Amino acid sequence: MSRLNDLANNYEKHISAPWQRNLAGAQRSIFVVYPQEDERRIRAKIVEFEARTRNAGHDWQLVDLTDMFPNWMASELYRESYFEDPSDLKLKLDTTFMEYVSQHLRGVLANDQASEQSVVAVIGGASLYGFLHISELIDKVASDIRGRLVFFFPGHFEQGTYSLLGARSGWNYLATPITHRSGE
Repeated sequence: MSRLNDLANNYEKHISAPWQRNLAGAQRSIFVVYPQEDERRIRAKIVEFEARTRNAGHDWQLVDLTDMFPNWMASELYRESYFEDPSDLKLKLDTTFMEYVSQHLRGVLANDQASEQSVVAVIGGASLYGFLHISELIDKVASDIRGRLVFFFPGHFEQGTYSLLGARSGWNYLATPITHRSGE
């Protein structure tokens, strides 16, 4: 069996188990961790994760963050000056862009379709690399998670530490990791 099939099976086992209700928002996060070279395969297989979620009796909403940066940049009044001097963009990224992305995700987490039995699944997080930290984004939206936030995470998880795209030294987080290896 391929590692993506193993990953889908491990996800299904986890999502099918009874959900604890008295968890903090951060503990309602699930990171589906896979090697970054499998990003396109995961995207092609996302409907299978949705089917397995629905078969477990949960609703599913998919949020794709891939176009967040270009959409935000297109809306910026001074975007041309950022191309002339990208260092001017740093402050905006730390404040305005983070708020833009977190508000978008909060909007889905707080809509009428998201309940305590819903999965809000997030793909496209790799496109945010270099613009914001996923750990900070999750912290900003954690209080809005009612069901489960499933973040498809291209990178790796080792010894309690996540590393997006294998590029950062990593960070510890309260999210539940799901990998292709059983027992994690």
